[in-house]
Amino acid sequence: MVKILPLVLVAALLLAAQPAHSAEPGAAVDYSPYAELLREHVRGGLVDYAGIQRQRAKLERFLENLAQVDPGSLSRDQKLAYYINAYNAWTIWLILTKYPDLESIKDLGGLFSSPWDKEIVRLNGKVFTLDQIEHEVLRPTFKDPRIHFAVNCASKGCPPLLNRPYTGAEVQGQLQAQATAFINDPARTRLQGNTLYVTKIMDWFSEDFDDDPVGFVKKYAQDDFKRRLEGLGGQVEVEYLDYDWSLNNR
Repeated sequence: MVKILPLVLVAALLLAAQPAHSAEPGAAVDYSPYAELLREHVRGGLVDYAGIQRQRAKLERFLENLAQVDPGSLSRDQKLAYYINAYNAWTIWLILTKYPDLESIKDLGGLFSSPWDKEIVRLNGKVFTLDQIEHEVLRPTFKDPRIHFAVNCASKGCPPLLNRPYTGAEVQGQLQAQATAFINDPARTRLQGNTLYVTKIMDWFSEDFDDDPVGFVKKYAQDDFKRRLEGLGGQVEVEYLDYDWSLNNR
């Protein structure tokens, strides 16, 4: 078993040196097996874990291939896509370790442990936790709050899992689409009177949203929702919705 690395070393080891040139490097990640699994088994953000369980060998082959990729050979956007896909694919794998005998990803933790602290993610010759990928690499390196609408914690309260992989060529548009869809889904973000109800994610990671959930929502709100919100000026109260940790199973 490879020992987990100190947190201060994680980002440096994972990200490696950014290529000096701006052109896309020749190195590419083959996401096609993962794309097939997502296309077949993800609908409306819900996951057919039973179906993926039957094809678990395909998922594990993909994860083995992903572990062989040198992140230093990737462009910035390719790296961003790579780590989002790694987080989501390993989360699916983690669910399968106990599926169907669980109702929530939290069932995989213990009294003094968290499922996000399990040393499961194999990348570039090392072993990491999901928390390290999210909080030691993705958030501090890319500093993009839209990432919160892309990484998926296998729960119904999470932003829906996209049914195709993120890619370097598309990741900026994919993040924009995910954030826009989430903000304009009344089940996830809504305005009642002068109270704006938003995801608890904006509370847990308030610094990523510049401590301004209203400003973030205004940036992505559309049509009547945007007009009503802007019409309130600064008279907007914020409430955080309860988070649904039940498994995003279909």
